[in-house]
Amino acid sequence: MKKNIKKLTLKDVAERLQVSTATISNAFNRPDQLSASLRDNILQECEKMGYFGPNAAARSLRTGRTGIVGIVLSDDLSYSLTDPVANQFLQGLAEVFEAHEYNMLLLSSNEEQQDAQSRMQSSMVDGFIVYGHKPQQCQNAPWLMPHKNIITVDSFIPGTTSVNIENHQGAYTIARHALAHQPKAVAIMGLSLLNTDRVCRVRDDELYDRAASISIQRLQGYEQALQEHGLSAVPEYIWNVPANSHKLAYQAAREALSMAQRPELLLCMSDCIAIASVQAALHMGLRVPEDIQVVGFDGIAESANIHPSITTIHQQTVTKGRVAAEVFLGLREAKDVILDTELVIRESCPSVVSS
Repeated sequence: MKKNIKKLTLKDVAERLQVSTATISNAFNRPDQLSASLRDNILQECEKMGYFGPNAAARSLRTGRTGIVGIVLSDDLSYSLTDPVANQFLQGLAEVFEAHEYNMLLLSSNEEQQDAQSRMQSSMVDGFIVYGHKPQQCQNAPWLMPHKNIITVDSFIPGTTSVNIENHQGAYTIARHALAHQPKAVAIMGLSLLNTDRVCRVRDDELYDRAASISIQRLQGYEQALQEHGLSAVPEYIWNVPANSHKLAYQAAREALSMAQRPELLLCMSDCIAIASVQAALHMGLRVPEDIQVVGFDGIAESANIHPSITTIHQQTVTKGRVAAEVFLGLREAKDVILDTELVIRESCPSVVSS
């Protein structure tokens, strides 16, 4: 149950400090009516209580803050508000910011931003939380301002504090689990591996910067597990799904499952891709997991609610939002945070039973 947090009123503060409401109001709005020592003492005590004045304008004058944080999303707003992972992340942010009377301004980096608009946005916010940015989106980005508080999430931008998950380790863990079935051929359903909007197979020299992209980290985790099992991630078995879209993932999965040497395992970089891949396999007359195993990544609710349910890596998406907000507000130390992941075994790729 959500805890109701009572907002301090002018009357509450006056009672605690044992002065009149007029005295509190004068401290913020009419300093000439009070002695300097009394005013300073009242403002200091108010700040300790988390009370910054009888209105937002007074708070901004007192603290130099607007109480607004810009949330820069890597995808269109309509997509981010419906994508299960982005939605959970925004939920985590909102829980913390609401509790501390902060507002969120949602911004899409896909929009063409004019200089005037960028200046207006930077003056409106106390800083930015940058979510899920791909390397090419960080070049000359208007929100990369040295004087602004910037937290990056699901990405790495030099000079900023980041909040991420164990992408490499999570991918390695689930690939090792799946490879225990000893598939003869493995396909990787990658997410935004290339700077293109096409569903296609990849070449190594086309990949994003390995340090900057979480998808590349997951690919490296898969590759490590494959190598340990005497297999390799050959380009013709790696697909690029340009967005976390059921339609695009379904197309990629049908292409992969139509190969002459059909893969017996699909390593999918998201649960949305895994769900689409399972449906493509079933529509093609294949049995899951008897003919083909499928694994995902994220741990969204839908992955547990379909049949066959999806074996996946659960990431702490809501917690990730909370942590990012806490770092932004100074409630946590400003250092990089990496959250653990957890393997969740379900029907699409069960554990191998020892004979």
